[in-house]
Amino acid sequence: MPKTVNQSIKPLNTTRNNLGNLEISGCDTVELARKYGTPLYVMDEVTLRQIAKEYKNAFSSYKKTNMMYASKALMTSQIAKILHEEGFGFDVVSGGEIYTIHNAKVDMNFATFNGNNKTKDEIETALKLNIGRISVDNFLEVKMLDEEAKKQNKIQKILLRITPGIECHTHKYIQTGHLDSKFGFDLTQIDEVINLIKNECSNLEIKGLHAHIGSQIFETKVYYDEIGVLIKELKRINTTHNLNLDEINAGGGLGITYIATDCPPSVDTIANTIITSIKDHCKKYDVEEPVLYIEPGRSIVGTAGVTLYTIGSNKQVPNGRKYIAVDGGMADNPRPSMYEAKYYAEIANYKNNKNMEKVTVAGRFCESGDILIKDIELNDPRTGDILCVYNTGAYGYSMSSNYNRVLKPAMILVNNSQSDIIIKRETYEQLVQNDVLK
Repeated sequence: MPKTVNQSIKPLNTTRNNLGNLEISGCDTVELARKYGTPLYVMDEVTLRQIAKEYKNAFSSYKKTNMMYASKALMTSQIAKILHEEGFGFDVVSGGEIYTIHNAKVDMNFATFNGNNKTKDEIETALKLNIGRISVDNFLEVKMLDEEAKKQNKIQKILLRITPGIECHTHKYIQTGHLDSKFGFDLTQIDEVINLIKNECSNLEIKGLHAHIGSQIFETKVYYDEIGVLIKELKRINTTHNLNLDEINAGGGLGITYIATDCPPSVDTIANTIITSIKDHCKKYDVEEPVLYIEPGRSIVGTAGVTLYTIGSNKQVPNGRKYIAVDGGMADNPRPSMYEAKYYAEIANYKNNKNMEKVTVAGRFCESGDILIKDIELNDPRTGDILCVYNTGAYGYSMSSNYNRVLKPAMILVNNSQSDIIIKRETYEQLVQNDVLK
């Protein structure tokens, strides 16, 4: 049995009902598809709240922990509201994410603005809304931020994002902590940026350091090592520059179980690793234990989400694969095309047989690479069946597009046999509303 939600393929309370249909939190997925149409993003509130509680409990022994949800994984007003209720702050990376959490009545003091190329307008908005921390990524941003803080007559608290030189075993596009990265200051640049801030930027207050080592991580030692780098550098900075930095942001990145062979560590294991590393390295370097920020994203929303599709055409390649096509694909979930991501799926509607067939699930978009799942065993897949793809809560909707001018799907929230729309299905009128005819 999974210890924490991120180790499960399916949302909690996923079962077959007395009709034989897949059901999530008392909601029949076949009925959901009929009522709301497909493709359809489905988020389970029970699973979402449970993983949030698991994170809070796992880090509860370290009283200086602040849980920050990495909004890029999935950001809607309702998701923000739920996680704020569960005691989470927010890591945001754009003006849109900032506006969304503000719209959800989140206390902006519990938000950190991150990103490698923040615009002037975004910085202005963040300061006007009194964002708690800004994770500064480069020299240009230091100057832009100080200039805007002066205009608004504010002292802005900042973290310095660093590249800790730690390379984890994940897809190269989602590694962020190695030296050859677009993110953050190299450790050799830290003294220069601190001197710049101390001598020229009177409206910035450095509080600590921020690092992020990647995403979909299954290792534990990388977190132990990352904390060691942060605390060692914190000690060096405080000694060298006569400062009192006392915050570290270790990012997120914990993996989830997409398919049966995935074995991510539990939230408890990661928490124990991080807390142990803090205590070990604080003792080693003789420093006070710092305030800790953790930024899980995928592991918060990934397992809580599924996507429902309707199966359309099929094609048997002579002496080759059989393809079944669904009414969505790379525009509502680009991860398989971008990262060769793998997913597990099931036929949601009842089948009175067990005629398992190996097929490849293709999307509807005009790209040969629009393949959602290669070579999966499905029970007698036929035109009109509903396909449920698991673990799509993270980076499905948030990376979606209008490729081929296809409308973006709706998203619903299910809980206690009830379903509610939290993102409306896009209409053709909305699709062209920003077009200009001359």
